[in-house]
Amino acid sequence: MPANSATAEPHPDINRVVEDYLDHLAVERGLAANTVASYRRDLARYQRFLADRGITRLAEVAAADVAAFAADLATPGPGHKPLATSSIGRTVVAVRGFHRFATREGHRPLDPARDVSPPTVGTRLPKALDHDQVRRLLEAPDPSTVEGLRDAALLELLYGTGARISEVCALDVDEVSRAVEDPAAGLRLLGKGRKQRVVPLGSYARRAVEAWLVRGRPDWAARSARPGPALLLNTRGNRLSRQSAWAAVQQAAGSAGLGVEVSPHSLRHSFATHLLDGGADIRVVQELLGHSSVTTTQIYTLVTVQHLREVYLESHPRAR
Repeated sequence: MPANSATAEPHPDINRVVEDYLDHLAVERGLAANTVASYRRDLARYQRFLADRGITRLAEVAAADVAAFAADLATPGPGHKPLATSSIGRTVVAVRGFHRFATREGHRPLDPARDVSPPTVGTRLPKALDHDQVRRLLEAPDPSTVEGLRDAALLELLYGTGARISEVCALDVDEVSRAVEDPAAGLRLLGKGRKQRVVPLGSYARRAVEAWLVRGRPDWAARSARPGPALLLNTRGNRLSRQSAWAAVQQAAGSAGLGVEVSPHSLRHSFATHLLDGGADIRVVQELLGHSSVTTTQIYTLVTVQHLREVYLESHPRAR
């Protein structure tokens, strides 16, 4: 019978709960001995990973730790090769089952593995630009033209905030002006399901937006018979559409000579990947992107692991 919160040990050692779970699999669920042995190996690897992080108690495990473990499974390390996608999926399933059992037994109120899903076999990873490609793209617009000022603001907003193209096109002057004048206030974005979030607005984006507002936008705004509040405008003085914004990104990529396919979403992918590469917590990236679940953000940890693996294979004399 599952224990309730009144009788369960409040801060149990992970090893003891793992043994309880394996007993549960063997006795109550009647799994085959080989299957239980497979679970034992997978959970032993999970315990070693947590121990290396100084975590030995169940209450200390956070969702970010589980997501980091899933990413680590695809990373080459001392004495082990990266696992295949199917093996990663099996191991994540074992960890999820363990935490679900521990939560049901009353050892902790929330399941830290609830939002971490096993990777889908054949999942196509997002394409992120490297730092030099992003720099070249952002420097491509000509600041001596009105169009160049607008495109520079568009690109800096996309990469600087990780916003969706629809969110950037929906921005109004008043909201962005507040963020430019008071960086601590942040920029308010309206995402999917009309869910609002506030993101920081970096100095590069602030300068690009300010240059557009002062030296570019007034010229095009005067062309409209019905001036509106939109931040980004087209040549007729109306709000910039997503299709036109996409074309502006394509044009900048062509001018930068990147030689790769680039879309507005490429900058969102790059924003998330570069944050994780720099050590940002996956939960912070989740909030910045406006994802409702960390599972959606988890795909970017696989991108950074893939990059690490590529560097390892290219750089280490005994990697191949």
